[in-house]
Amino acid sequence: MRLAPDDSLVAFRHEFETWLDENQPSAEEMAQEHRTSSAHLPRWAREFQRKMYESGYLVPGWPPHLGGRNSTPQEQMVYFEVLSERMITRSLNPQGLSICAASIVEYGTEEQQEKFVLPTLRGEVTWCLGMSEPNAGSDLASLSTRAELHDDHFVVNGQKVWTSGAHEADLCLCYVRTDVDPGVPKHKGISVVIIDMKTPGIQCRPLPELTDPDHVDFNEVFFSDVIVPRQNLVGQLNNGWAVSQGSLRHERGMLWIMNVSKMERTTRALVRLAGRDDGKGGRLGDDPRLAQAIAQLTIDTNAMRCLGYRGFAKANRGEMPPEHMLLKMFSSEAERRACLVAEEVLGVEGLDLNGPGPNRFTEWDLEHYGPAPIDPAVTGSFYDGAWSVQYLRSFSGTIAGGTSEIQRNIVAERVLGLPRG
Repeated sequence: MRLAPDDSLVAFRHEFETWLDENQPSAEEMAQEHRTSSAHLPRWAREFQRKMYESGYLVPGWPPHLGGRNSTPQEQMVYFEVLSERMITRSLNPQGLSICAASIVEYGTEEQQEKFVLPTLRGEVTWCLGMSEPNAGSDLASLSTRAELHDDHFVVNGQKVWTSGAHEADLCLCYVRTDVDPGVPKHKGISVVIIDMKTPGIQCRPLPELTDPDHVDFNEVFFSDVIVPRQNLVGQLNNGWAVSQGSLRHERGMLWIMNVSKMERTTRALVRLAGRDDGKGGRLGDDPRLAQAIAQLTIDTNAMRCLGYRGFAKANRGEMPPEHMLLKMFSSEAERRACLVAEEVLGVEGLDLNGPGPNRFTEWDLEHYGPAPIDPAVTGSFYDGAWSVQYLRSFSGTIAGGTSEIQRNIVAERVLGLPRG
């Protein structure tokens, strides 16, 4: 397929960019209230999300009755490119919008869409995702949290961990075991239920983070005889595995654009770093090892974008693109390498938590490269931080959403057709 923009895509981009110019929150507005977790929507974030929803820009690929505009896949790609270039997050509760709401749209009933999806889109409720457990991280099929069916309700008992935003979320899309027959394959005994996080019997224990002890997002979540209405079952009983594999692949398949754009910004930051004084009368970039590292990361980043476009073309033809499976692993590991390069080049100075970072412009950067394109710190996102902090954070990208080790197994077995074991 032809990926070059035609007149209609140029017009779509211009219309969306114009809308953002008029409606995007200012730095002053965002600075009034910072985000505290991935399930916390500051007032300005709720208002911006509501505006996007009402204008059809929150989920443009969805039908109009769900706040979309039936945008084509090409328009959705342009949409995500614009958001990435401007470092705009359409929702500060990403799991709620991109996973929970999307799963209910694909597998839920009309009543569930009315009750749960529309308030989510309007920014009225936030979500956490109950997947990982102490003995079931990337291996979802090994989960043990049980949901016993009693007439018109389930009784849930068990534990989840690494549950982002659970302590501030209104709802949880929770994966539970509903068939404990040892003769049934593990992945066939799983169901998905929607749990109101204010239900008695739920205890959240926030887990402080090494990179920022004052910031809390991860949680342990304990369920003790929690009552969940049967009508909150998403999809069919014991068919939760299908729900975990779905969720509107067209839109979620676009998220690679965010990762590639992040790598492009990181590579540009390394180029800025190369211009710094090396303390010997030259520049850090005079070291051929840094020049080689930047060149290799630039090549890798361009390869990521090409892989993404190729996968997009296949998805547009109705094929299942293995490229998007590779990109998650490729981009997260490249980011980690890039941050390590910066740390090694800076040496002791790299330990300065007030020093430069991929998106942090120090006084030296501002003097030599002009103003920073955006102040990401006010969103409470992971974008801001010195190189040392970003290096530590980069490990999370190789774990969340499936560890690199699991991703390699999937690629080996499903893409390359290699035998297990």
